[in-house]
Parts: sequence; C-alpha cells; structure tokens
Amino acid sequence: MTPLRTSPPAPDAVEVQRWTLTSGAELRDLRVAIHRELTGNALVDGEQMHEVPEQMALVATELATNALRHGLPPTIVRLLRADDCLVLDVADHDLTPLPELSDTLPEGSGGRGLLLARSFSVDVGWYATETTKHIWATFPRRADHSTS
Repeated sequence: MTPLRTSPPAPDAVEVQRWTLTSGAELRDLRVAIHRELTGNALVDGEQMHEVPEQMALVATELATNALRHGLPPTIVRLLRADDCLVLDVADHDLTPLPELSDTLPEGSGGRGLLLARSFSVDVGWYATETTKHIWATFPRRADHSTS
C-alpha cells in the first residue's frame, strides 16, 4: 500500500466551518454538525453529493477519534471547500507519532481510521506546522468525480 501524501490539502481551499473538540463525548455532535453543514446548503449547478455527507461525517469522526486518542488536545476539525473538492482537515497538537496506515494490524485491533478515510475519499495526506499535525481527506463536489 502506498504511504500517505505529505503535503497540505488543496491550496485554493477556504474554511467553511471549524469545530474544536476536547473529548470523545463531542464526536456525535461533530458527526451531526458536518452532515447538517453539507446537506443544509443549496448545491451548486452540477453538484451531486450522493452519499458524500455520510462518508465525510464518518471519516471526520474516525480521524477526530484518532486525534483525541493519540494526540494532544484540543483536536481541531475543519471543513474546507475548493473548486473541485471538499476537504476535511483534522489537527492535534502532538507532532509525533507520524501518521501511518495500519493495514498490517490484526483485525479488531483498531487503527483503521486512515484506511477508512482512504477508501471513502479521493485523496488522503498529512502535514505538520510548528505546533500541529494535520490529517486531511478530500471528497468530490461533483458527480463526475469518483472515490477510490
């Protein structure tokens, strides 16, 4: 399996919404808020979300769970919009360990959040700033894009 890309997400992406989490008790509210944000707005001509809101909400909670479990609080989840995609960017304040795909772990041992993100999204990557480590996943905005 190829490693995660090491770069920021789409450079033209603008922040649509941001959530700050400090505990797992906030994950359900995050999932509901992301779904509402994606389905409560009118779609642009030619834009068809299909199951993207559900997939994004699931991936957001998986990545946020990883950040809360393995990182340093607070966890920051951002929803970004670019011309051709939507981006989830999940950050925590622990610059280690580096994110890695857990495709070699025994079934049921956890650590599948990045694999889930990769299966539902168009692309997944990560980057770090001086104070935060970010995992991002992109999703299609238009019906002519397909997920991997």
